[in-house]
Amino acid sequence: MDIDAFVTAHRPVWDRLDHLVKHRSSLTGTEVDELVELYQRVSTHLSIVRSSSSDPMLVGRLSALVARARSAVTGAHAPAWRELVRFFTVSFPVVAYRARWWWLASSLAFVAVSWVIGAWVAANPDVQASIASPEQITQLVEEDFADYYSEHPAASFAGRVWTNNAWLAVQTIGYAVVLGVPIPYVLYVNAENVAVSAGLMASRDKLDIFFGLILPHGLLELTAVFLAAAVGMRLGWTVIDPGPRRRVEVLAEQGRAVMSVALGLVVVLFLSGLIEAFVTPSGLPTWARVGIGVLAEVAFLAYVIVFGRRAVARNETGDLERAPDVAPSA
Repeated sequence: MDIDAFVTAHRPVWDRLDHLVKHRSSLTGTEVDELVELYQRVSTHLSIVRSSSSDPMLVGRLSALVARARSAVTGAHAPAWRELVRFFTVSFPVVAYRARWWWLASSLAFVAVSWVIGAWVAANPDVQASIASPEQITQLVEEDFADYYSEHPAASFAGRVWTNNAWLAVQTIGYAVVLGVPIPYVLYVNAENVAVSAGLMASRDKLDIFFGLILPHGLLELTAVFLAAAVGMRLGWTVIDPGPRRRVEVLAEQGRAVMSVALGLVVVLFLSGLIEAFVTPSGLPTWARVGIGVLAEVAFLAYVIVFGRRAVARNETGDLERAPDVAPSA
C-alpha cells in the first residue's frame, strides 16, 4: 500500500473527526451521527495503518484521535468500583495464572539454589569463617536475627518492608525491557541471602528459630517475588517468540497486562508486610504464627487459581485496554 496516497486520501476525514471531537458539546443531531460514522471509519483506517505501515508517528496520531473519538462516542464510563472489582477478579489473577509455569519454575529454582547454598554453608566451618567471625555468627544467631523483627515500631517497620519489597517486585518486572535477562540473577542474589542466614542458623542448631521467623511472612512475600520474576521473564520471552501475531501487538498487549501484576503485587506485599511487622515478632506460639503465614499463602494461591482459571476460560488476557480500537480490515 502507498502510505502517502492513503494519508492524502483520508486526511480530510481525520481532520473532520478531530473537529467534531473538539466541538462535541455543541453538536447537532446530524453531526453526532456523523461523529459516530467517522469514528468507525477512522478505526478501520487505524487497523489498516497498523498492519501496513511502520510509521510510528502516523499510528500514534490515529490512535490518539480514535481514543478521543471513542471517549466522545461512548460518553460515560463504568463506575470506578466496577473497574476495581474487575481488576481484582480478572486483570490481576488472569495474568498471574497465565504465567503459572514460569511462576512454578522460578519458585523451584529458588528453593533448590537456597537449599544447596544453605547446606554448603552449614556443613563447612571454613565457609562460615569467610562470612563472619565466630563471635559475629553467635551474635547473629542468638540475638540479631530475632531482634531484627522487633527492634522498630511495628507500623513503621511494616511501611519500610512494604516499600522495599514493592520496589523490588516492580524493578524485577521492569527488567522485562531487557528480555528479562537480569531476573535470574536477582532471584539468585535473594536466594543466596536467605541461604546464608539459614546455613549459619543451622550450624548452631537454630534452624527451628529461622523457620519460625521466616515462614509467617516469607511464604507470601517470596511467592510475590517469584510471580514478579515469572511475568517479567514471560514478557521478555514474548519479544523472542511472539507466536503467530505481530511482535509489536503481542508485546503491547502483554506489557499492559503485566502492569496489572505490578499493581496487584503492591497489595499482596502490603499484606505480607503487615504479617512481618505484627505477626512474626508477636508472642504467639510458633505453630500459630506459621499457621497464619500458611493460611495467607493458601488463600492467595486459591484466589489466583479460581479467578485466573475462570478468566482464562473467558479468553481474558488481563490487558488494561480491554477494547482496543481495531476494526477488521483486509
